[in-house]
Amino acid sequence: MSYDICIVGSGAGASPVAYTLAKAGAKVLVLEKGPWLTEKEFYKDELAISLRDSYNPNLADEQHVIEEEYVRENGSTYWDGEPTSESGWSFWNGTVVGGSSNFMSGYFHRLKPVDFRLRSEFGAIEGANIVDWPISYDELEPYYAQVEREVGVSGKVVKHPHQEPRSTEDFPYPPLAEHAVSSWIDKGAQALGFHAIPVPRAVLSQPAMGRNSCEYSGYCSSYGCSTGAKGSGRAALLNHAVATGNLTIIPNAKVHHINSNDQGEVTGVQYYDRQGRDQQVTAKIYVVACQAIETSRLLLSSTSDYFPQGLANSSGQVGKNLIFSAGGTGSGDFFFDEIDKQQQAELKQVGPFINRALQDWYQIDDKKFQGANKNGKAKGGTIDFLFHQNPIARVGGSQWNEHNELVWGEALKQNIFNEFTNYKTLRFEVFNDWLPTDNCFVALDEEVTDKWGDPVAKVRIGSHNHDLEVGEYLAEKGAALLKKLGAKNIATSVSSSPPTNLMAGGCRFGNDPKTSVLNKYCQAHEVKNLYVTDGSFMPTGGSVPYTFTIYANAFRVADHIKTRWLAS
Repeated sequence: MSYDICIVGSGAGASPVAYTLAKAGAKVLVLEKGPWLTEKEFYKDELAISLRDSYNPNLADEQHVIEEEYVRENGSTYWDGEPTSESGWSFWNGTVVGGSSNFMSGYFHRLKPVDFRLRSEFGAIEGANIVDWPISYDELEPYYAQVEREVGVSGKVVKHPHQEPRSTEDFPYPPLAEHAVSSWIDKGAQALGFHAIPVPRAVLSQPAMGRNSCEYSGYCSSYGCSTGAKGSGRAALLNHAVATGNLTIIPNAKVHHINSNDQGEVTGVQYYDRQGRDQQVTAKIYVVACQAIETSRLLLSSTSDYFPQGLANSSGQVGKNLIFSAGGTGSGDFFFDEIDKQQQAELKQVGPFINRALQDWYQIDDKKFQGANKNGKAKGGTIDFLFHQNPIARVGGSQWNEHNELVWGEALKQNIFNEFTNYKTLRFEVFNDWLPTDNCFVALDEEVTDKWGDPVAKVRIGSHNHDLEVGEYLAEKGAALLKKLGAKNIATSVSSSPPTNLMAGGCRFGNDPKTSVLNKYCQAHEVKNLYVTDGSFMPTGGSVPYTFTIYANAFRVADHIKTRWLAS
């Protein structure tokens, strides 16, 4: 059967396209490598989620090769790769219908106008491939508003120094219930001259659109939502698209090659079905949205006589300028015997979100900050506060005593008891730009294959030192607030190791076909009927989690595709 639109992937970059075109009357096909799960399959099971990685492929079957930089004894450096089946380091983020949007935390900060003009605003940084976006914030803003309505974002807009322009006065859904510690952060921030702001979340605070509201289990990040409150692409968009009768979803369909002709057009998609049989489908327009690494891998694998370096890759830019999110974490402990009973009760509360962030340093203008330009001015970032609920992770070090000796029996029981009854840890996460460089990219590995015999993606994860400088600056600000709140054992960690759930780039969009893969509408420069709508399009990432922007851009591109389809 031939379709109007064929989409590879089903997450935040795919679901708005499927939703928009199906509602417009187009016959849409979504090919998803993973299974089609629903709310009844999502449990708050830490063993399944965090330790067994149940919603992702077995690394013995599907993996990546990760290249890291090492230093020799003489001081020179070299790159060496290790398969993730050996390291256990998974770069999968949710291989199910709806993709990683099922398992996100749902921090929905918008990018700001400055993020679209990083090169113009702050200038070049040696060793970084920084460019301005081919679109402006104003062009994307209506689609941020659309995501807030149709995916469902809860929150409250407050004035602060870096508040971005909005076409709507507030979010469509009221804020979620807040943890009592939120008020501690508000007071501490005010005392320091900081501006604590409510965090908008892609989680419904009240029932809407056929979905239930949040039940405040306390388990959100990395967990599937059993109520449908979380705005995953599946719950918020694909379910409604299927209901139109115009969307077909084929799960357990692993796309391995996109066929093309010598006129620069895609002619079909090949995939392995559940039984491992090689199938082919055709459509008028094709959309690839299977997350940054796998999208680059698929295009690079789709060679032909016309595209010997991979589909849409005559420029050699496919896979280049991969980005993650830079930053790190911080934490501080609050001991129950050092605070009064009311504070203890507030701190022990489980369920509601903290939903507080700092963006006072989204742009850094501080003479104490050297940065790459040595003038104290740089792009900064966001600090989000949170609790980690996972009990197994929390007791992970309890089997050791202060002398690093293994304990068991009563001593182990006492350590675990103390872990849960003596204190609670408040944490923060720092998000800042991971600058694109020549040493962060996707290629095909020449030796390692997946269970179907196809070359896996080889991912080099080089970073820029500037990312660490900004991250450390922001982490100091987060630590200062924890200190003001009276926390003890304050610690921060800023690393160049990438967070594997925050990836983008690899098929950046731009106006010049020599330096970009896609045009401003995320259409491949060289392929008339091919679009890429996941985070691959992003030339720079900004200083917030990416999902909100991926959703908004996918809605923008979907409007373009709809206009083209209606005119055909």
